[in-house]
Amino acid sequence: MALKDRCPPRQPGKKSTGKSDDAFELWLRRGLHQLFDDVTKEPVPEELLRLIEEDRKRTK
Repeated sequence: MALKDRCPPRQPGKKSTGKSDDAFELWLRRGLHQLFDDVTKEPVPEELLRLIEEDRKRTK
């Protein structure tokens, strides 16, 4: 059985109730930053910006 199947779903806005929850949140936040900080610093590709702008014009 996968870990996600054994864990209850998180409830938005609910504060953590224990130190293990806080430790997991800290571990997760740090891990995600290590994986994705470089990606978030990359410029948005021009093609994507063009597509977004075209969509904005079409939906007005």
